[in-house]
Amino acid sequence: MIFPENLKYTKDHEWLSLEGDTGTIGVTDYAQGELGDVVFVELPTVGKEVKVGDIFGTIEAVKAVSDLFSPLTGVVVEVNSKLESEPELVNSEPYKGGWMVKIKLSNSSEVSTLLDSESYRALVGH
Repeated sequence: MIFPENLKYTKDHEWLSLEGDTGTIGVTDYAQGELGDVVFVELPTVGKEVKVGDIFGTIEAVKAVSDLFSPLTGVVVEVNSKLESEPELVNSEPYKGGWMVKIKLSNSSEVSTLLDSESYRALVGH
């Protein structure tokens, strides 16, 4: 199981990669493994405003459907349209091709509330 050190994590199993004031969000390797084979991902439209903890979409796997929670407040500036035809990228490339949305941050201080890789690893018991 992979826990990249350059990412931030939520207790709800999302990851965040920051570039300036834009955050890329996806689900962790642990989460995709727990879900099983992902068959559908529902994502928001560009321009949607989200707040910390808001549901911004859903991920459907063979075993379950789960909500996706925003780790930060901001506006969706890009969605990964590849997931419409290739939802399995969430399983095969959770930290690369399986990313879900990019959000322009409204409040960068919220990043300090997220977990680092060591804390997230401890949370999931790895």
